[in-house]
Amino acid sequence: ETSYNAYLREIIDPATRRYWESRLPNGRRRLSRFTSNIYKRGVLGRFIGGGHLISRLAGKDLNRLTLCETLEEQRDYFDREIAPLFDKPVIKWLTNYRASLFGLGIPPSQYDALAEGKPMAQVLRSRLEKLACAFPMSENYFAWQAFSRRYAPNAAGPLPPYLQKQNFDTVRQRADRVIMLHASLTDTIAAMPAASAHRFVLLDAQDWMDDQQLNAVWSAITHAAAPDARVIFRTAGEHTILPGRLNTELLNQWTYLADLSASLNDQDRSSIYGGFHVYQRSN
Repeated sequence: ETSYNAYLREIIDPATRRYWESRLPNGRRRLSRFTSNIYKRGVLGRFIGGGHLISRLAGKDLNRLTLCETLEEQRDYFDREIAPLFDKPVIKWLTNYRASLFGLGIPPSQYDALAEGKPMAQVLRSRLEKLACAFPMSENYFAWQAFSRRYAPNAAGPLPPYLQKQNFDTVRQRADRVIMLHASLTDTIAAMPAASAHRFVLLDAQDWMDDQQLNAVWSAITHAAAPDARVIFRTAGEHTILPGRLNTELLNQWTYLADLSASLNDQDRSSIYGGFHVYQRSN
C-alpha cells in the first residue's frame, strides 16, 4: 500500500481509485490483495488452488516439481506423482461437468471441442503433461505459476519479459503507446480505417462466440486488414474453428498457415490450449 500511495494514487482516475480503495468483506482495502499474491485471487488462480487442494488430499505436493533440475527429473516426477491423479474417480467425476473448466477460461459451450470425443480427464492429463515435461522449469514461467502458484523467489527462475528487470525501462518508455478501451472488439475494429492494421491478436475470444458474432468480428477484421495482415488466436480444441462456421466468401479472403501454426503451437509453454492458429490476408 505504501507503493500505491507513493506512485499510483494521484495519477489513476477516480473510478479506479474508488475500486482499489473499497473494502473487502474482511474490512481490508481491495488493494491489499497485492501483498498476498494477486495471482491467487482471480478465477484461474482459484481454479489452480483447487487443483492443489485435491492433490494435497491425495498426498501429492505439486510444488515439488519446481525442484526438478532436468527434463528427465520432471518426466519422472510427473509419471510417478501427478499422472496417477487423473485415474482417481473423483477427478473423472469432476471433469465430466462442463462448468468445471470455466476457471481455465474454457466456456461450457466449448467443452465438446476441447474433449474431441475423449474423456476430459485424459485430455487434461495430456495438457498437464506438456506443461510439466516439454520445457525445462528454468525456462517455463507458466509451469511455475501452475505448480508453485508463484514465480521463483528473488528472480531465481524464469519471468515473463515484462517483469524482467532489464526490460523495465523499455516498458516504462513505451507505456504511452498502449490504449485501453472498454468497448466491443468488433465495433472497435469496424471503426478503424480500411486496410490500416497489420496484426490482430484474438487470444481465445472466439471460443466464446456464436456463429453470428464470429462472422461479425471477421467482417470487421477483413475491412481493417492491410494486404499482408495476419491474425493469431488460440482454441480450446486442436483444430481451427473457422471452417464450417465462417461465411465461405469471407473465409476465402484468408489463408491458413498450417505449418507455422503447428510449429508455434509446439512452442506454446502455457499448454492450456489445444491449438494456436495463424491466418494471413490473401492478396
